[in-house]
Amino acid sequence: MTDDLQAIVDRIHAKLQSRLGEGKVADYIPQLAHVDPRKFGMAVVTVDGKVHSAGDCAEPFSIQSVSKVFTLTLALGKHGETTWNRVGREPSGSPFNSIVQLEQEAGKPRNPFINAGAIAVSDLVLAGHTPREAIGEILRFVRYLADDETIAIDPSVAKSEEATGYRNFALANFMRSFNKLSHPVEHVLGVYFHHCAISMTCTQLARAGLFLAANGRNPMTGHTVVSSQRARRINALMLTCGHYDGSGEFAYRVGLPGKSGVGGGIMAVAPGRASVAVWSPGLNQNGNSLVGSLALEMLADETGWSVFGH
Repeated sequence: MTDDLQAIVDRIHAKLQSRLGEGKVADYIPQLAHVDPRKFGMAVVTVDGKVHSAGDCAEPFSIQSVSKVFTLTLALGKHGETTWNRVGREPSGSPFNSIVQLEQEAGKPRNPFINAGAIAVSDLVLAGHTPREAIGEILRFVRYLADDETIAIDPSVAKSEEATGYRNFALANFMRSFNKLSHPVEHVLGVYFHHCAISMTCTQLARAGLFLAANGRNPMTGHTVVSSQRARRINALMLTCGHYDGSGEFAYRVGLPGKSGVGGGIMAVAPGRASVAVWSPGLNQNGNSLVGSLALEMLADETGWSVFGH
């Protein structure tokens, strides 16, 4: 299969040329509104470390909510199973920034991948740290996973989110009112906005997700990142909750654990086989990359990779 993978990736890239520019760029974050909607990159990194890529795979983009996989992994490392006292594990069925559910469920977010859940996770990562230290820890962790010291946070995106993130301030204050956050709202949101503003290429992102494809171990560095059980569980959450209220549709069409971000990136995992990252800024109505989702559906069709069998 690996021999054909580059041909498959090239074929997907060629087939999707006519669809580039479809979807809507996330213009409610001013810095993201400037991104060229015709960009498209794809990288597949197999568990033996081989990279197969096409298009704008070497251009950094704002990973946004894809970073929530990495902060969840860190929080689980620090707090273990007690993490789930603060955030649930169920699909939300509501938009990623909904406040309605939070009120009904007494300030406990439904899962770690909607905004409220990721804010709760940021609060856990902040334990024992200043915001600056927590942001540094998250960035170091992502660099360690991707084995790449050049990965950085885009300060203009972080600033842009801070200036316009009224809904996130509302969610955080709401959770604080239920005593669900341990730190000041500004500190927690500072961490949250900065980890969402991490900038990575498709190749770096696929490398960073490789530990989830390889039973918790990064085969490129030999480091064990998490136990195989924890890797399985993070994958399960990505499958059920990784695409907001479009998670069921993504599982139906692609059949792989994945996490999307409104920057147009999606990281997907084929357990035992490969980690995949796609990027195309135009989003569908659920806030997931339109062309990126198509690319992953085509990849799953061509390779037979699916957690549900060939």
